[in-house]
Amino acid sequence: MASKGQKFKHWTAEEKYRIIKPALEFEKSTWDITRETGLNNGMIINWIKKYRENGMDGLTSKKKPGNPLTKFSNKKSLMDIERLQYKNMKLRIENERLKKGYLMKGDGLVVMFKK
Repeated sequence: MASKGQKFKHWTAEEKYRIIKPALEFEKSTWDITRETGLNNGMIINWIKKYRENGMDGLTSKKKPGNPLTKFSNKKSLMDIERLQYKNMKLRIENERLKKGYLMKGDGLVVMFKK
């Protein structure tokens, strides 16, 4: 059972299906499942909706882009190729921000929008 304030849990499509199956087969209500599992009722309803629209593919989590620089900043020492990839990625990000009308100062930590 999940409790409030717990760290983010990643659910597989099979786990989601196992949880919502009783509601799909009209054996239990979403509120019954919420009470039993401790999960948010809105999340369960969302999983059911996605399953009805796209089947098991709808329950598969889509990977979110996140911060591409994180994998480099967590390492203590970078190899030459990683150092080049890191620098290349920072330049790409800076380039995209400039295209959108942002002014950059220094290493890019200070960003202002250009009117």
